[in-house]
Amino acid sequence: MKPESSVTITLVQMDCALGEPAANFARAETMIAQAAQRGSDLVVLPELWSTAYDLEHAAAHASPLARRAGEPGWFGRLASLAQTYGVWLTGSLLETQRDGRFYNCMALYAPDGSLAAVYRKIHLFRLMEEEIYLGPGQEPTLVDLPWGKTGLAICYDLRFPELFRGYALQGARLMALPAEWPHPRREHWRTLLRARAIENQCFVAACNRVGSSKGSAFFGASAVIDPWGETLVEGSEAEMLLTVTVDLGQVDAVRRKIPVFADRRPELYALDAPALKTPG
Repeated sequence: MKPESSVTITLVQMDCALGEPAANFARAETMIAQAAQRGSDLVVLPELWSTAYDLEHAAAHASPLARRAGEPGWFGRLASLAQTYGVWLTGSLLETQRDGRFYNCMALYAPDGSLAAVYRKIHLFRLMEEEIYLGPGQEPTLVDLPWGKTGLAICYDLRFPELFRGYALQGARLMALPAEWPHPRREHWRTLLRARAIENQCFVAACNRVGSSKGSAFFGASAVIDPWGETLVEGSEAEMLLTVTVDLGQVDAVRRKIPVFADRRPELYALDAPALKTPG
């Protein structure tokens, strides 16, 4: 029997057909079913996995956020997959809201198909014109799950350490991150994943897509990193499932051994602190 702090994570590293949500849902369901057979608790899909970056057609693809399985739209279908296969399921989709704006929205559904948490991408990526078509999210999302507190983020957010430090200071032991991170920035991806894990002494589970669209090639390299910065599992550039069981109790042990959070002096380097003085 697994300890309460243990979680089996599967990253669904898949290709994403541009602007073809029905085909992508069918492919994802096959892989989610396989993940469930592996005994997965948490299944993470890539960023915008149902459409890829078909943002100029967001009005045709986006759905309102669903609160439970069986509701209409793509989020309702995602909730139904969580219920059907009995897993915690997340990944980002295009969301439409009453104000008519579209968002890059990471919904987390529980095994009963209910909405457990929602995170809208805070940092929009200009290189893929997100700021033209999408609205920015307005708040971080930290959710208390059966295995421990988990922070949610999406792709480009990885370059903003303040978000992850905020989660860690509030007790996060796991960060989950779907992505569409392309060549030639593979080493940025790998370095930043390890950095976020090491500096916050937590697990990071990141799912990147593979394949290509609009002239960009995506390298996968989905990974789960432990609090020491060790890579527990990492994908190639092919479609695959990556499954690993981790004990989040390791986070507490690492934080006791190297008490980074107790040794912080935020009053000296807070963003609103006085400017640093130049010697001499």
